[in-house]
Amino acid sequence: MEGLLLDPHIIAHRALTGTKLGGFIMSRRVEDEAEILSVAVAGSQRGRGFARRLLDLHLRRLAGLGTRAVFLEVDENNTPALRLYGRAGFREVSRRPNYYPGTDGAVAALVLRRDLT
Repeated sequence: MEGLLLDPHIIAHRALTGTKLGGFIMSRRVEDEAEILSVAVAGSQRGRGFARRLLDLHLRRLAGLGTRAVFLEVDENNTPALRLYGRAGFREVSRRPNYYPGTDGAVAALVLRRDLT
Protein backbone atom coordinates (compact mmCIF):
# COMPACT_ATOMS: atom_id res chain seq x y z
CA MET A 1 0.00 0.00 0.00
CA GLU A 2 2.84 2.38 0.82
CA GLY A 3 4.31 1.88 -2.64
CA LEU A 4 0.99 2.76 -4.26
CA LEU A 5 0.54 5.87 -2.16
CA LEU A 6 4.04 7.07 -3.05
CA ASP A 7 3.52 6.48 -6.78
CA PRO A 8 2.99 9.82 -8.58
CA HIS A 9 0.40 8.17 -10.86
CA ILE A 10 -1.84 7.25 -7.94
CA ILE A 11 -4.72 9.54 -6.97
CA ALA A 12 -6.34 8.71 -3.63
CA HIS A 13 -9.03 10.24 -1.48
CA ARG A 14 -9.99 9.33 2.03
CA ALA A 15 -13.08 10.31 3.95
CA LEU A 16 -13.33 10.59 7.70
CA THR A 17 -16.31 10.29 9.98
CA GLY A 18 -15.16 12.20 12.99
CA THR A 19 -11.70 10.81 13.65
CA LYS A 20 -12.32 7.42 11.99
CA LEU A 21 -11.66 6.40 8.43
CA GLY A 22 -15.02 6.08 6.73
CA GLY A 23 -13.71 5.05 3.35
CA PHE A 24 -11.22 5.58 0.57
CA ILE A 25 -10.87 5.41 -3.21
CA MET A 26 -7.70 4.97 -5.21
CA SER A 27 -6.95 5.22 -8.94
CA ARG A 28 -3.93 4.92 -11.17
CA ARG A 29 -3.77 7.69 -13.77
CA VAL A 30 -1.64 7.52 -16.91
CA GLU A 31 -1.90 10.12 -19.65
CA ASP A 32 -5.60 10.89 -20.03
CA GLU A 33 -6.99 7.62 -18.60
CA ALA A 34 -7.46 6.30 -15.09
CA GLU A 35 -8.32 2.96 -13.56
CA ILE A 36 -10.07 2.78 -10.22
CA LEU A 37 -8.05 0.26 -8.24
CA SER A 38 -10.00 0.13 -5.01
CA VAL A 39 -13.03 1.59 -3.26
CA ALA A 40 -13.75 0.74 0.35
CA VAL A 41 -16.40 2.02 2.75
CA ALA A 42 -16.70 1.18 6.43
CA GLY A 43 -19.64 -1.07 7.24
CA SER A 44 -21.21 1.64 9.40
CA GLN A 45 -21.32 3.99 6.39
CA ARG A 46 -22.75 1.61 3.80
CA GLY A 47 -26.17 2.37 2.40
CA ARG A 48 -25.94 6.06 3.32
CA GLY A 49 -24.62 7.54 0.07
CA PHE A 50 -21.07 7.68 1.43
CA ALA A 51 -19.51 5.76 -1.47
CA ARG A 52 -21.37 7.90 -4.01
CA ARG A 53 -20.07 11.14 -2.51
CA LEU A 54 -16.54 9.74 -2.38
CA LEU A 55 -16.75 8.54 -5.99
CA ASP A 56 -18.14 11.89 -7.17
CA LEU A 57 -15.30 13.77 -5.46
CA HIS A 58 -12.75 11.43 -6.99
CA LEU A 59 -14.18 11.72 -10.51
CA ARG A 60 -14.21 15.52 -10.27
CA ARG A 61 -10.53 15.47 -9.24
CA LEU A 62 -9.63 13.14 -12.09
CA ALA A 63 -11.49 15.37 -14.56
CA GLY A 64 -9.67 18.41 -13.18
CA LEU A 65 -6.37 16.66 -13.92
CA GLY A 66 -7.39 16.17 -17.56
CA THR A 67 -8.56 12.57 -17.35
CA ARG A 68 -10.86 11.74 -20.24
CA ALA A 69 -11.88 8.16 -19.39
CA VAL A 70 -12.06 6.09 -16.21
CA PHE A 71 -12.12 2.28 -16.12
CA LEU A 72 -12.68 -0.30 -13.40
CA GLU A 73 -13.33 -4.00 -12.93
CA VAL A 74 -16.13 -5.37 -10.77
CA ASP A 75 -17.48 -8.81 -9.93
CA GLU A 76 -20.66 -9.35 -11.95
CA ASN A 77 -22.45 -10.40 -8.74
CA ASN A 78 -21.50 -7.31 -6.73
CA THR A 79 -24.93 -5.69 -6.92
CA PRO A 80 -24.22 -2.70 -4.61
CA ALA A 81 -21.08 -1.79 -6.59
CA LEU A 82 -22.85 -2.20 -9.93
CA ARG A 83 -25.66 0.06 -8.71
CA LEU A 84 -23.14 2.68 -7.52
CA TYR A 85 -21.20 2.68 -10.76
CA GLY A 86 -24.31 2.61 -12.94
CA ARG A 87 -25.73 5.65 -11.18
CA ALA A 88 -22.38 7.38 -11.66
CA GLY A 89 -22.56 6.86 -15.43
CA PHE A 90 -20.27 3.85 -15.87
CA ARG A 91 -21.15 1.41 -18.65
CA GLU A 92 -19.95 -2.12 -19.37
CA VAL A 93 -17.40 -2.26 -22.18
CA SER A 94 -16.02 -5.76 -21.71
CA ARG A 95 -16.45 -8.97 -19.74
CA ARG A 96 -13.75 -11.30 -18.42
CA PRO A 97 -15.32 -14.72 -17.93
CA ASN A 98 -14.34 -16.89 -14.97
CA TYR A 99 -12.23 -14.12 -13.45
CA TYR A 100 -13.28 -14.08 -9.78
CA PRO A 101 -13.71 -17.21 -7.68
CA GLY A 102 -17.30 -17.67 -6.53
CA THR A 103 -19.15 -20.07 -4.26
CA ASP A 104 -20.63 -21.89 -7.28
CA GLY A 105 -17.60 -21.55 -9.56
CA ALA A 106 -15.81 -18.62 -11.09
CA VAL A 107 -17.75 -15.50 -12.10
CA ALA A 108 -17.06 -12.82 -14.66
CA ALA A 109 -15.37 -9.52 -14.08
CA LEU A 110 -17.15 -6.67 -15.82
CA VAL A 111 -14.96 -3.91 -17.21
CA LEU A 112 -16.77 -0.59 -16.88
CA ARG A 113 -15.95 2.78 -18.41
CA ARG A 114 -17.05 6.33 -17.88
CA ASP A 115 -16.02 9.23 -20.07
CA LEU A 116 -15.34 12.46 -18.21
CA THR A 117 -15.32 14.83 -21.18
